[in-house]
Amino acid sequence: MKRYGTVGRISIILIFTLVATVYGQSQKTTVVTPSRSSADALRDEIVAHERAGLDALKTGDLTLFGASTAEDAVFVDAHGPATKAEVMEHTAGFRLKDYTMEDVRFVRLSAESGLIAYTITESGTSHGHDFNARVYVSALWVKRGVKWMCVFSQETGAK
Repeated sequence: MKRYGTVGRISIILIFTLVATVYGQSQKTTVVTPSRSSADALRDEIVAHERAGLDALKTGDLTLFGASTAEDAVFVDAHGPATKAEVMEHTAGFRLKDYTMEDVRFVRLSAESGLIAYTITESGTSHGHDFNARVYVSALWVKRGVKWMCVFSQETGAK
C-alpha cells in the first residue's frame, strides 16, 4: 500500500529540511564584537582628549590640563611616579611651543576606556630653559560619568 506519492515524499523532505534549518539557526551562538568603526571612534575620542591636554600645555591653560587629569592619576617619567598634585606643580613652569604625535597605537579596554601609546616630538620651555625632545608616551583614559579622565601616563625618553 502506497501511503505517499512522489509529491508527498518531496513535501515531507522539504518540511523536515526547513524545520532543521530553522532549528539549527536558532541554536547558533551570536558573538557580539565591537565593530571596527566603534573602535575607531573610541580611539579618535581618546586621542582628541590627549591632544586637548597637550594643547592646554601650549596655551598655558593649566586649569584645562588639570580638569582632564583624574585626582588619583599616576604619572611616571625618569624621575619616578608622581601624583596629580606633583605633576600640576611641575607643569607650572612648563610650556610647549610645538609638538607632533606619531605612530599612535590603541588598545580598547572597554566601551569607556582605552590605552594609547605614541611617539611625541616636542619643543618648548621648562623652568626657563628651551628644550627639544622625542619621547615615547603611553596614556590610559577612562570615562567617569560623562567626563573623560587620564588616569595614568608614562613618558620615556627616545634614543
